[in-house]
Amino acid sequence: MKAVILMEDTYGAPGCEYEHGLSVYIETTNHKVLMDTGASDKTLDNAKNLGIDLSKVDTAILSHGHYDHSGGIPAFRQINQTAPVYMQRTVLGDYYHGERYIGVAKSVGQLSGLKLLSGDFQIDEELSVFTGIKGRRFWPQSNLRLSMLKDGQLVQDEFFHEQCLAVHGEKELLISGCAHNGILNILDRYQEKYGRCPDVVISGFHMMKKTDYTKEEKETICQTAQELKKMDTVFYTGHCTGQNAIGLMEPIMGDKMVQIHCGMKIDC
Repeated sequence: MKAVILMEDTYGAPGCEYEHGLSVYIETTNHKVLMDTGASDKTLDNAKNLGIDLSKVDTAILSHGHYDHSGGIPAFRQINQTAPVYMQRTVLGDYYHGERYIGVAKSVGQLSGLKLLSGDFQIDEELSVFTGIKGRRFWPQSNLRLSMLKDGQLVQDEFFHEQCLAVHGEKELLISGCAHNGILNILDRYQEKYGRCPDVVISGFHMMKKTDYTKEEKETICQTAQELKKMDTVFYTGHCTGQNAIGLMEPIMGDKMVQIHCGMKIDC
């Protein structure tokens, strides 16, 4: 099993563009999977430059309802009309950062081949998606500016639209786009559902902040790193984790945390 980072916030492989967004291509024994599509069709350009033919993808998955993970879906659908796109039904809601709309483009809802889910779903023996993450242990405080439209009013986003991909094989791989529900809560749900920890995790941790962290926020980030370090898991992170948070976590986690970049190849 291997994974390739098609889109991420930081420069990586020569010839790859980078922008705020995330997209991961995964090859398993039986599948070619696209998890998220970045913010634009630049993701498809990167795939081409990396020698990856996205027309051969047989399964696409959207982690949650934000533009920086879904913007490339229309371009992907133009070159691949057959792969189902699995997403939670609530992904097509209205989501905001402050007053700025950050949801999925409304045109995406008109595309063919969408598989709108209402909870966990077993695709086959290799692939499953799960949601229902209810814990609030070290919940990312950067979520507080994110809202959803409900009954005509903006309220705190509860991230019911977030789902994670579990890839089952010789090794267990977990991919979460931004871990809005908190990476530790997601891992708790994973262990509850599958009875073990994943061997490899690819995920943003949604700790990015434009202003300085408070003392309490720094403590939460470091405590999260301490908890992750205890696990027999390697964490590949970037995108919404933020360089400042990575700088706090790296000394604690050591080789259990690896920063991702565009074009990076990961053997799982």
